[in-house]
This record gives sequence, C-alpha cells and structure tokens, in this order.
Amino acid sequence: MKTPERFPPDDPREWLNRARSNLALAKNRIPGAYLEGLCFEAQQATEKSLKAVMVLRQHTVPIRS
Repeated sequence: MKTPERFPPDDPREWLNRARSNLALAKNRIPGAYLEGLCFEAQQATEKSLKAVMVLRQHTVPIRS
C-alpha cells in the first residue's frame, strides 16, 4: 500500500488520511488484539472524519498533531 501524501493539520485531507489509517487498523483482526482496541480505532476514524468536515467548513477546531 502506498504511503499517503502528508498535508498540514489545517487541511481536511490530512484528517481524512488519519481517519483512513485508523480504519485500516480497525479492520485488522490481529490475533490477541482486544475487540475494544479495534472499536477504539473505528471510533477514532469517525472523529477524524468529522474533524475533516469541520475544518473544510471552517469551524473552529482545536488541532493537535
């Protein structure tokens, strides 16, 4: 898989990249991994996708890298 292009934190594409990364982790059924850990990654993907929408619409979002 190709490494995604990196963008600054105020660019919604970067938040979508990060969301896709979390979703990829959530989809992996790693032996010994807790289901709660996979759910956490899915939840993080959701939050980062919403943050991308907020950044795109220019809502104030506290950005942490």
